[in-house]
Amino acid sequence: MEFGDLIKGAEAEGKEKHVPYIEVGKGRGRENVDVVRVVVGKEVPHPNTTEHHIAWIELYGVKKEGQVVHLGRAAFAPTYTTPNARFQVNVEEFKAFCALAYCNIHGLWQNSIEME
Repeated sequence: MEFGDLIKGAEAEGKEKHVPYIEVGKGRGRENVDVVRVVVGKEVPHPNTTEHHIAWIELYGVKKEGQVVHLGRAAFAPTYTTPNARFQVNVEEFKAFCALAYCNIHGLWQNSIEME
């Protein structure tokens, strides 16, 4: 078995939403910073109980020359936090972003976005 075989995407999605949604914002706020936001359950909230929750989100960037960079990880406590992470990143350096999310029952889920 390959590690990639463990990761699910939108094609495996069911009633409960697991696929991380990636939103890229350039020049946001008073500080004019770039932000990549990753959220699980943007339209339909994912369960958030001790028994069933999103434990963490990771964000990776693919630089224009192809190098993959681990940009960060956000961990979430069940019932008290929501799976919504904000990463301050210079988006001009990247041609794509990939996010992973881990559900304690349904495993690893991924999504990616290409920059224009």
